Amino acid sequence: MTRLSFRVAESEAIETQRWADALGVDRSELLRDALHGHLVRLRSEREPDALTATPLSEAELAVGEIADWGPSEDWSDCSDAARCDLVRRHSGR
Repeated sequence: MTRLSFRVAESEAIETQRWADALGVDRSELLRDALHGHLVRLRSEREPDALTATPLSEAELAVGEIADWGPSEDWSDCSDAARCDLVRRHSGR
């Protein structure tokens, strides 16, 4: 791991310590998790741009075609799935 050092307002340092104590973690762990979560969010905000800039591969397009197949069974006649399952088990279907 690489060490990062930065300054924060005293009130934020106190609040950070309170949260770390309340969560039962070290302040460093709290800050690492917060930084990680923020970086993940930033990457996800740029993801749509990357997806539109790079066309889907044949393999990725194939997954979409499979999804278009729809459900393997017709459940439209069954409004209560638990009841239908019981009926099927008792009727031998």
